[in-house]
Amino acid sequence: MRSEWGERVGLPTLTDDYPIADSEIGEYRAKGHTCLRGLASPDEVEAFRPALEHAAHEHGMERRPLEERNTYGRAFLQTHNLWVTSRAVQAFVFAQRFAKVAAALMEVSAVRLYHDQALFKEPGGGATPWHQDQFYWPLDTDCTITLWMPLVGLLPEVGSMHFASGSQRFGHLGDYGIGDESQRVFEEWIEEHGLAIETHGALSAGDATFHSGWTLHRAEPNRTEAMRPAMTIIYFADGAKVASLDHSARRLDREIYLPDCAPGELVDSPLTPRLHPREFEALPEPPEITRDYEGWLVGAVKRARRLME
Repeated sequence: MRSEWGERVGLPTLTDDYPIADSEIGEYRAKGHTCLRGLASPDEVEAFRPALEHAAHEHGMERRPLEERNTYGRAFLQTHNLWVTSRAVQAFVFAQRFAKVAAALMEVSAVRLYHDQALFKEPGGGATPWHQDQFYWPLDTDCTITLWMPLVGLLPEVGSMHFASGSQRFGHLGDYGIGDESQRVFEEWIEEHGLAIETHGALSAGDATFHSGWTLHRAEPNRTEAMRPAMTIIYFADGAKVASLDHSARRLDREIYLPDCAPGELVDSPLTPRLHPREFEALPEPPEITRDYEGWLVGAVKRARRLME
């Protein structure tokens, strides 16, 4: 069922421009990551936060205690494509301000949404191992970027992610999902290549880091007594095609996010609207297939598993 949060009114529009500097674009180009302080104001984040947290908790599927999960499961509570469940979440994910910044950092003229994710790290939640996001994505472009924004201020001991600066220049480094193996392999690789590991430190609500799909990154465990709520929005350059579905992770992503797109076709799906420049005046209705959110997600996973057999 659609959440009642979709009826909420009076939310910030997030349509005005953010004054991004040439130095920030240059840092992203060179290092594969940057931090934009105050991309949203604390008041703007606070206006959206109830809807974002409500959607993440309502639709999250992880119910096991921390000690029963593997390394991936202990890293965060992950919920995908929440924009289809709530008009308020959709307004946040579709923010013109955010999408325009993503296009500027990638130095492209137009961007589409790949998907959003709530990534909430519980009190006592484990470290997020080194990984490359784009390992999972069946997209034939290197122009991909993730916005990562905390919904509350983060103390230094939680802080932003750690990035291996310049790692994006090496592209795909192997089929390693988030886990103990990716941590071991990429930790050794970073040391061998002498890359600097950098973090943007403590963040305020509304600050945002951006990183390339191929940038190696990790996160510290949550050693505090409070939840670390963060939202991510993943964008890619308009005009990309569906890449080869040569791994189970990429087959799963295609079933969830690109169900009507075949390898070699342009990515042009109701689930991946163009967010900059906007294709619509008012927020569009979510696709019909997502009206039963849990059923749609479970069905996509089942279809992908059949393809793996």
